[in-house]
Amino acid sequence: QVQLVESGGGSVQAGVSLRLSCTFYGRAFSSYAMGWFRQAPGKEREFVASISWSGGSREYGDNVKGRFTISRDDAKNMVNLQMNKLQPEDTAIYYCAAESTHSLPVLVTEFQTWGQGTQVTVSS
Repeated sequence: QVQLVESGGGSVQAGVSLRLSCTFYGRAFSSYAMGWFRQAPGKEREFVASISWSGGSREYGDNVKGRFTISRDDAKNMVNLQMNKLQPEDTAIYYCAAESTHSLPVLVTEFQTWGQGTQVTVSS
């Protein structure tokens, strides 16, 4: 059974950077594609970024492209999300997700395992 635990959220000013981490508890992390999604109050869960099982492919949501970077560390069973130039509209709960697949999922429905989320609040 896989469990995901996010960390690194917080309250920051606009323009600064923040790094989220997700620790994967379970077996065969290296065979999982990993993703980050976010959900703001009253809105649907939104795709942020995903990375393939090998780390060779990445995909980003249009709202974060060029500012956020997803990476994985298979030695530590972790996936990270480096968020630069944060804006108030980035305020949301950020969720880590995992799926055992060799494809590169980007939809909420393509991921079976989810973390509890970590709050990111960006003030102007």
